[in-house]
Formats: sequence, C-alpha cells, structure tokens
Amino acid sequence: MLKIGLTGGIGSGKSEVSKRLAARGAMVIDADVIAREVVEPGTPGLARVVETFGEDVLRPDGSLNREKLGSIVFNDSEKLAALNAIVHPLVGERVAELLRTAPDDAIVVYDVPLLVENDLASMYDVVIVVDAPDELRIRRLAEHRGMAETDAKARIAAQASRDERLAAADIVIPNDGSLDDLDARVSEVWDELLRRAGRA
Repeated sequence: MLKIGLTGGIGSGKSEVSKRLAARGAMVIDADVIAREVVEPGTPGLARVVETFGEDVLRPDGSLNREKLGSIVFNDSEKLAALNAIVHPLVGERVAELLRTAPDDAIVVYDVPLLVENDLASMYDVVIVVDAPDELRIRRLAEHRGMAETDAKARIAAQASRDERLAAADIVIPNDGSLDDLDARVSEVWDELLRRAGRA
C-alpha cells in the first residue's frame, strides 16, 4: 500500500486533483468528509455532540448546525478540545475501517489540508503539493466561493506559506493553467505513483 499525503493551500485546486486521482483508481480518504459523516443524524457521534453541547446545535430537521457549533467552539479552546475528543477518534476508526478493505497494492490518497501546518509529512510515503500563486488563489476564492478579498487573504495568511508547502513536497502539481494542463500533470503523477507502488 502506497500512502500519499495530498495537500495545498485554500484555493489551490486540491479537490480537483483529488477527484482526478480517484477517477484513475486511487482510494481517496478525505478526513473533512468523514468528519461530517460521523456526526450525521442517527449516529453515536451526533448523540455525543448533543450530549456535550446541548440541543441548540441541532437544526429543526435533526441535523447538526455546523455554523452554530462552530460559533461555540472556535473561541473556546476547551470546548474545541471537547469536540475534537468526540470527532477525531470516530474519524480514526472510520479511516482504519476503510484501510482494512483496501487491497495490498492500493494507492491511498489522504486529503490533508493542514499537512504542513501540523507537521504530518513523515506519516506518508509521498507528499503531493498542489500549488498556485496566491493572487490566483484569492481570485478563485472570490469567483467560486464568493469570498471577500480580505477574508481570502486572511485565510491564506493563516496557513503555511507557499514556500513552506513546497519544501515539504516530494511531487508538485502546478495548478495555474487550464484544466487540460492539470489533467496532463495528474496523468504523469499517476504513472509515477503506479511505478512507486510496483504496479507500472
């Protein structure tokens, strides 16, 4: 099993790369997606969140009101730690479950937004960084997410710098051209990953 850490700053196009790797046969593990799954209605995770934070964090339909919960935990480190203590072990269990079902020669891509910030590079066989200039990322965040320029700049400033990310990379996927350019580069990278996994 080849373990890939895929990262890139906000607006770099990491999810586009992730989709393309999945289409080529990679098993993509996105911790953010799993973190949402483990607190869906009817799960033990959601029951524990409600037990800890109260019924106020639910929407009328019984689903988690993420914005409301966010406003409670993000300015209170103890409450954030309490939430993480519920969600992180559940995410870990789900990831372990997925890995148990993976074939031995699987290429597993972990989508890890804060890989560099949390110094996680050593956990992976290969670190792939999706890279784009900051100005382009700011423009994308405005166009695709409706984010104000000041907010986009603040988000970028809160993450690792472009240089720090590139320094952690084994493979860089530039994403400052067309989607065709991106496809071509992802194809090259996939061939390289197959080679490293002994499947070429």
